[in-house]
Amino acid sequence: MSHQMHHPQAPTGVPSHQAARNGLGIAALVLGIIGALSGLIPLLFWLAGTLGLLALIFGLVGRGRAKRGQATNKGMATTGAVVGAIALILSVVGVVITMTAVSDAVDEINKSIGSDSRAKPKDGKGGSSAKTYQGGDTAVYDTGLNVTVSKPVPYTADEIAVGHGEGNKSFKVTVRLSNKGSKDVSGDLIMVEARTGKDGKSTEPIYDGKVGSGFSGSLPPGKTATADYAFDVPAGAKDLDVQVRPGFDHDALHWELRP
Repeated sequence: MSHQMHHPQAPTGVPSHQAARNGLGIAALVLGIIGALSGLIPLLFWLAGTLGLLALIFGLVGRGRAKRGQATNKGMATTGAVVGAIALILSVVGVVITMTAVSDAVDEINKSIGSDSRAKPKDGKGGSSAKTYQGGDTAVYDTGLNVTVSKPVPYTADEIAVGHGEGNKSFKVTVRLSNKGSKDVSGDLIMVEARTGKDGKSTEPIYDGKVGSGFSGSLPPGKTATADYAFDVPAGAKDLDVQVRPGFDHDALHWELRP
């Protein structure tokens, strides 16, 4: 009597010898959740977009495997794809928010450093003036700051002076500040320089015990301060262009002096 061996027929769906390929569905859900959470932070739009796109792709492929019976987590893959799509949407929103914030920041920076934002001198009629001043003239800024540069007078530097060259002449000017505005003026930011000659060659400032220390501290509203500056110029110099910049928030002005 012969016996025939009957092999059980493999059930439809996932083959008994092949494990369910659920990896993409799991990855889609994990990446989608991380991407969506990243999308809640506008600056992480790049991360949300990348993870969201991967989650969407993995989720769709995972759904396809489940339909073909190669995977058993169709719901997880579907959820991963949906969450990935949400992450993509949040990444787009993040791009818009970030670009808007950057644009606003650039505009603010341009306003703060642009020439239109700096205080300008008035022409006495309420308008703006960019003229060159003469010795003794007073420039009035629209902030209420008044700047006066005196006519130059010969100056004899101390023996220990720094900046005086042999054979050159030295001239001293007095810079006077009068704060008629409503805010303090920082004396530490005030710069005074001088040039001479047709080529506008910079002159050496002289430092000794009497000149060169400049302004310091703050000048409150209603107060006045003066400081002496001396410059070393060639013996034949016939002009001295003194530039005063009362801080970065004020335009620099020029006084044409005749030593």
